[in-house]
Amino acid sequence: MTMADSATIGAEVHAAPKSKARNLAIDRARTFLTLVVLLHHAVIPYTYFGHTDPKYFFGFDMIVLATDSFFMAMFFFLSGLFAWSGIARKGARSYLADRLLRLGLPFAICALTVIPLAYYAISLRQHPEIGFSEFWWNMVTKGPWPSGPIWFLWVLFAFDLVACLLHRLSPNLLDPINRLSLHGRRRPAVFFAVMLAVTAAFYIPGRVHFGPSSWFEFGPFSVQHGRVMLYATYFFFGAGIGVAQMDRGLLAVDGRMAKVSWDWMVLAIVPYCLLWVLIFIKREILGNPSPLPDWYEALYAICFTVFSVAIMFLILAFFQRFRQSGSAKLLDPMQSDAFGMFLVHYPIALWLQYWLFDYDLPAIVKATIGFVLTVMASWALTRALRQIPGATKVL
Repeated sequence: MTMADSATIGAEVHAAPKSKARNLAIDRARTFLTLVVLLHHAVIPYTYFGHTDPKYFFGFDMIVLATDSFFMAMFFFLSGLFAWSGIARKGARSYLADRLLRLGLPFAICALTVIPLAYYAISLRQHPEIGFSEFWWNMVTKGPWPSGPIWFLWVLFAFDLVACLLHRLSPNLLDPINRLSLHGRRRPAVFFAVMLAVTAAFYIPGRVHFGPSSWFEFGPFSVQHGRVMLYATYFFFGAGIGVAQMDRGLLAVDGRMAKVSWDWMVLAIVPYCLLWVLIFIKREILGNPSPLPDWYEALYAICFTVFSVAIMFLILAFFQRFRQSGSAKLLDPMQSDAFGMFLVHYPIALWLQYWLFDYDLPAIVKATIGFVLTVMASWALTRALRQIPGATKVL
């Protein structure tokens, strides 16, 4: 970056925004990710990893490996985009009050209703005689009390809280990321390289130390030890982009990111294939040892990180590049309901899998039925819940 570029970017950080219009690429990416979550949970029973149904299809392993490697991190990135500017606009106290309503209240309600309903379907397979009230009481008082997908809510609130503290320490703390974003409008590869390096530096040591299966658990509060810092880096890179002039930076609708979308595809496909090479080595050569050697975890973490950042760039580039296409616009009607669908879909998915278990159908058929019905039912339920007075402030 030249001195002239630096001066121009510094001025742009404090310039007035060009437009107040919503960034459709971001809205559609968020809705798309919600559908990816529903797909992920629809196919897990029919995979090597989740194999809770006698039917199996290798293609679902390919889907789960891809989705698990990026979608929650990308959710944190998209959430971070509006954090720093929100704190600056509302003040930390008002911002946290809003986030407590938006994240804390749904977490509490879902932990007491949605999650027990979901896991009751699993419990019935092992203990068909147990009633729901007994199961609920045992879960809440004795444990374990799994959180399912809603762990995202409390971790996101924790990041929001940290962001408020950092903003109070220095409102300009994330300006370097913002300047990098503004530079990334013309040279997105620079932003990609910096984000990749920082993400790898925070994620790889955690993966090597904790491994892939270690979780912090306290009641319904849980999070994967090795991924906490991965999620934090995504959140704060997003927050840095959103400090100011998001419409002129990396995610600008006329930026260069969308014009090099095929590059992001190559950068995603190569490490994804290498992940499968490492999985083959683990299963067929190393014999699935536990724990795995540190060198293996480090190599896996490197490929994981490159794939995760690259596929996020690819998805954002796709929705920027094809923002006017009819296929992208298909996601628009679901946009306002996406968060509610994320919250309510889990018991629907698990009860459909419980119902489909005894049917002698191919895994593809079961997963397709489960996915389509989960989307339809969770969307309809969200629409109904949003009719309750005041519910739109939360859902």
